[in-house]
Amino acid sequence: MNFIGLLESVLVAVRDILPIAVTILVFQLGVIRHPLPHLRRLLQGFLFVILGMALFLKGLETALFPLGEMMAAQLTGPGIPLGGGDWKDYGWVYLFAASLGFATTLAEPSLIAVALKAESISAGAIHPWGLRLAVSVGVAFGIALGTYRIVSGGSLVLYILAGYVIVLAQTVFAPRMIVGLAYDSGGVTTSTVTVPLVTALGLGLAKAVPGRNVLLDGFGLIAFASVFPIMAVLGYAQLVAWLAQQKR
Repeated sequence: MNFIGLLESVLVAVRDILPIAVTILVFQLGVIRHPLPHLRRLLQGFLFVILGMALFLKGLETALFPLGEMMAAQLTGPGIPLGGGDWKDYGWVYLFAASLGFATTLAEPSLIAVALKAESISAGAIHPWGLRLAVSVGVAFGIALGTYRIVSGGSLVLYILAGYVIVLAQTVFAPRMIVGLAYDSGGVTTSTVTVPLVTALGLGLAKAVPGRNVLLDGFGLIAFASVFPIMAVLGYAQLVAWLAQQKR
């Protein structure tokens, strides 16, 4: 890692953090009219955030993005026929995509935070590991289906539209207490760990498959990683509710 590249990442992080800091200062000093408490600690925290973001951005550039593209290129190879073919010919691609989606989501810090908060608020009724596993399975299935769409050349709109139709139908019958959490679970999966690797996988796969447009076909996997966890959590809640009813 050269010093110039790291400095550029620091400047990018400062540019991204600056609007947040300005907003907080304007409201704290101009609207609420209170001095900032623990100013020294806040400045140290902002410094850590800037350095952390800089290192994270540099890590994306040098490791995660190339890794995802390399794995996609190696798994597909140069011999994929235009237009896809039998889906069984690309089983390792879908298995890798599902495994990657499951592992990255299970390690997602934002999902861990939401799962722990849901457990504390529900007095233990929502088990954090059950929620994390349900979301991870949803992401795994969604990413695998998204890679199939890239290989086969299907329409992204039709896939996502069908997914949300299913989600709306599930929402009608799911327990009310879980609906909001399910929808939020679809958002927390698109965070620091999942997005870089999934995006790199989609771009690498679109480059490796002849006839695919990287801009049109490479992006869109994150949408699958958002909608299918909602399905999984709603289905998990419906299954738990049905089992509890059967036990009673």
